[in-house]
Amino acid sequence: MPSTTAAQSRRQNPGSQSALRHRNQQRIVACLLNGPSTQAELARQTGLSTATVSNIVKTMVDGGLAATEPTTSSGRRALNVRLTGKGTVAVGVDFGRRHLRVVVASLGHRVLAEESVGLPLGHRAQEGIETAVALVDRLLAQSGLPRSAAVGAGVGIPGPIDRRTGTVAQGAILPEWVGINILQRLEDALKMPVFVDNDANLGALAEVTWGPHGRTDNLLFLKIGSGVGAGLIINGSPFYGNVGITGELGHATIHEHGLVCRCGNRGCLETVASTTTMLELLSRGEDPPRNAEDIVRNALAGDSATLRVVDDAGAAVGRALGNVANLINPEVIVVGGPLADLGDLLLDPIRRGLIRHAVPVVGESTRLTMSSLGDRAEALGATALVFQHTGIRAT
Repeated sequence: MPSTTAAQSRRQNPGSQSALRHRNQQRIVACLLNGPSTQAELARQTGLSTATVSNIVKTMVDGGLAATEPTTSSGRRALNVRLTGKGTVAVGVDFGRRHLRVVVASLGHRVLAEESVGLPLGHRAQEGIETAVALVDRLLAQSGLPRSAAVGAGVGIPGPIDRRTGTVAQGAILPEWVGINILQRLEDALKMPVFVDNDANLGALAEVTWGPHGRTDNLLFLKIGSGVGAGLIINGSPFYGNVGITGELGHATIHEHGLVCRCGNRGCLETVASTTTMLELLSRGEDPPRNAEDIVRNALAGDSATLRVVDDAGAAVGRALGNVANLINPEVIVVGGPLADLGDLLLDPIRRGLIRHAVPVVGESTRLTMSSLGDRAEALGATALVFQHTGIRAT
């Protein structure tokens, strides 16, 4: 699959000795994933000196990441090295407008540790990064894993990432992060390779790796939250376009004379269908909802105002999806985000809008479903991103 913004734009900075050692260890781990090897073979495959390989292997053995056993190679005594199964995990980090979720996952698609914490509205990058570092350290410790066990961290940002610069572009849900080279900041803080992508792109990746759509070549993942964004899998690969800014469905014009959007345009889908807009519309009631969870609870309880707002939002989303479906003809559209528990209450109006605005054969052949991964999709997709870009194949 094509590389993401982070992978393409990363500066090759040797960094500290500890960072260099970690990268060298990753090279050794990547070789050992193909099976046990002698230290001499590892030196040849990685290009590292035998002394460096020996020191790193000793550290891995001491940390329980690898095991050694005597063997013979070309008639000489040698030391065979193999992974113990604890040596390869990926960290997934999902930054939201008000939340942070971190997942530690193994190659076998098993979540070893996971935690979600709240972040203050309008938090700055440094605040979010410091919270993420502390949470990553805590979850690795809970799993009994040293930091060196993580081959990298995938990070989801709720906004576009400019592939040319690796920076958060204008239009992000976190305006305080715009213009920041989030990749470099995170690598400096986490002391491990980092791969950054838009959260909706990671949701799409999660659906074809962790979810039930592994054999789907053309999929659209739609995240409805504080913003509205889409991740695209086209012909089996994530689609990033020219500069990495794709799937900005939230800024498709729905009402030409509608409300002014934060992007500067008028009548965008986001001004009708985001959870932020829903909360504003419902704020006039006696007991207004405070978050997306309240919207879900009130809708499931049959509150008429909430049901109307959800239905209007779904119809608008369906209209926008109809236009996209006409263009790319996806096999599956997966709806995710904090409203996923609404189920058919949200899917039904989306489906009506899709059928109405898509070419009949496209609308009828496009499967619409709710994500089974819930609010974990973006963080799980972030772990898949790590394995993808470190050349490690999940099993």
